[in-house]
Amino acid sequence: MIFKGQKLLESFKSSFADLGCFCNSLSRSFQMALQNSSSCSDTPISYAEQRSRLYDKMSRDLDENGAAFLNRGETSQSLSLSDLFTLKDGSVTPILKAAIPPVRATVLYLSPEYSVPISEAVRSIFLPHFEKMIWFQNSTLYHFSMFHASHNITPVPATEEEIEAEVNAVKAVAEDLCPLTIVLDRVVLTSTSVLVGCWQVLSGTDPVIIRAKLRAALPRAPEKQLYDAAILHTSFARLLGHPNASSSEADKTSEIQIFHDLVTQLNNQIQGFEATVTELWYVEEFDVLALALDGKIKVRKFKFGFSKT
Repeated sequence: MIFKGQKLLESFKSSFADLGCFCNSLSRSFQMALQNSSSCSDTPISYAEQRSRLYDKMSRDLDENGAAFLNRGETSQSLSLSDLFTLKDGSVTPILKAAIPPVRATVLYLSPEYSVPISEAVRSIFLPHFEKMIWFQNSTLYHFSMFHASHNITPVPATEEEIEAEVNAVKAVAEDLCPLTIVLDRVVLTSTSVLVGCWQVLSGTDPVIIRAKLRAALPRAPEKQLYDAAILHTSFARLLGHPNASSSEADKTSEIQIFHDLVTQLNNQIQGFEATVTELWYVEEFDVLALALDGKIKVRKFKFGFSKT
């Protein structure tokens, strides 16, 4: 049984947590204070509009640029599919290459409660059409890339002491975040072969604000980051070749339509799917694209500091 005093204490704790989401540090600038004041409320419409415009552009990519991945075009971070995968004993196998120095990334984590149903839907629709020509993202590692302290394009070496300082800085950021309630806006297939889930934020600390906090917390990080400040996306799979129904050069037009049809099927099934995000991870990737390719990683996990109300 919970006594009245305990209930009152829990009420105070909840009230202080709510208040913390709207309060600002006196040392922050006025602009950041305004951003933080709404960090647990509905996401500002301008951020949602930024994401919508970005997702609209991503949706046009396949039609405007074609399926570049079928011609050994680039995929993630200026790498080609042949750099990342090989067919070994009839199975798609990632080519793991050491990242020197290791990539240091901060990501939001999507728990299996939400990732597994999505993964099952993706597999059920795409696997029959691609068999051994598709790589599925590990459903235990679905994530949203936020900010890099060091990445492949602009490496920033760090000592163990500097890494631990970054870890502590990221932990402090996590303690200042409110849980995100998000909704799957759409799934798109890019010209570089990646099947991407594009999300909108219903409430919580917006990714724009999270990235601003991480930028301030990680001053040695590359100035040029890998992703737009507003984007909230998850990689579900990578297509590695032609669909089963069509493999000839003459069928390129119909192949594009096949891709669109499959994406439409997937959107019909999972568009509007809602999830809650409550963890920020600091990840050292010892292999290139380790999070995407099941490579070697070291993870520090941090729960958000405020509770969902």
